[in-house]
Amino acid sequence: MIYFDHNATTAVLPEVLEAMMPYLTSKWGNPSSSYKFGAQIKGVIETAREQVAELIGAQPREIVFTSCGTESNNAAIHAALKANPGKRHIVTSAVEHSSVLNYCRAVQSNHEIHENGRYRITYLPVDRDGLLKLADLENAITEETAVVSLMWANNETGVLFPLAEIAQICAARGVLFHCDAVQAAGKVSINVRSLPVDYLSLTGHKFHAPKGIGALNVRRKAPFAPYIHGGHQENNRRGGTENVALIVALGKAAELARKHLPGYDEAVRPLRDALEAGILSSIPNTELNGHKTERLANTTNITFHGIESESLLILLDQEGICASSGSACLADSDKPSHIIKAMKPDSSASRHMLRFSLDSTNTAADIKKVLNGVAGAVKMLRG
Repeated sequence: MIYFDHNATTAVLPEVLEAMMPYLTSKWGNPSSSYKFGAQIKGVIETAREQVAELIGAQPREIVFTSCGTESNNAAIHAALKANPGKRHIVTSAVEHSSVLNYCRAVQSNHEIHENGRYRITYLPVDRDGLLKLADLENAITEETAVVSLMWANNETGVLFPLAEIAQICAARGVLFHCDAVQAAGKVSINVRSLPVDYLSLTGHKFHAPKGIGALNVRRKAPFAPYIHGGHQENNRRGGTENVALIVALGKAAELARKHLPGYDEAVRPLRDALEAGILSSIPNTELNGHKTERLANTTNITFHGIESESLLILLDQEGICASSGSACLADSDKPSHIIKAMKPDSSASRHMLRFSLDSTNTAADIKKVLNGVAGAVKMLRG
């Protein structure tokens, strides 16, 4: 198998598995217990909190452990709306992850929370390269805006939004800012100390931790109301018995991601560029989706005109090649990519594209095999 779908999920590293195993076997106590067998586990949770904080330049007390990126995104927007009950406006973009877009739609349609009027959502457009215009953001913010929610890196195209400028605009206008950094964490340098980001989401399975564990960074002075109510866990910010093994795994994965980050671009970008150039130069009627340079080093999204995405994926799967036609969260949907559609509304590219997302574990030999596999599959389908 050649795995080129690392934006969907990543393999758990051996060091991560080793770190978490004791908390599934011999150290299985409840950290909220008063006796030593359970209470001694609290320390490893705080160590993991420090490790995650170091990955993004945060303070440990700002980290709230969650179950995934979706929960982190929902919890952040929920907190911002709770903090501003009189404000009924949310600004996001047309290319956000479904966990942001669908939460906004749910809020807008929920009649039970509209005592102060129905919520209004502004979906900022992007250009054909997937880039956001800062002037559109400036113009969208009003006195009624409760929160701006914009991603750092797009999950399908890898396109990077100008986070420093976005954060500064929101801070200057006095509007809470949430950043979905799920795809960025472990791939780009993040330092929330130098960015006025109120809420920042991440999830472990994008950087070699298991699925089912994420985190939300809540800036020290940012308002926060729990999204999940229960006990006193997470400093009263998220109820529920802590999943100690997964928290430890997330901490270890964050430590390793921080260690490997300085060499990430150098290891991954040449492979991605070779794959991208090989496809675009050797296969007719192909087109890159996303800005050429303002992109994650590991991601390429290419339209194969005249070929349905699913047909191409089936043939590649038969060759042991794993890629995708968009977000894994929407894999069961027959709708075209809303991201490519927002970028190129006048094109059928959203139904004919594939995303290849690499990792430092991939090799030049993998690139050669995938290029041959894609060329053969395209020739068969077009024939």
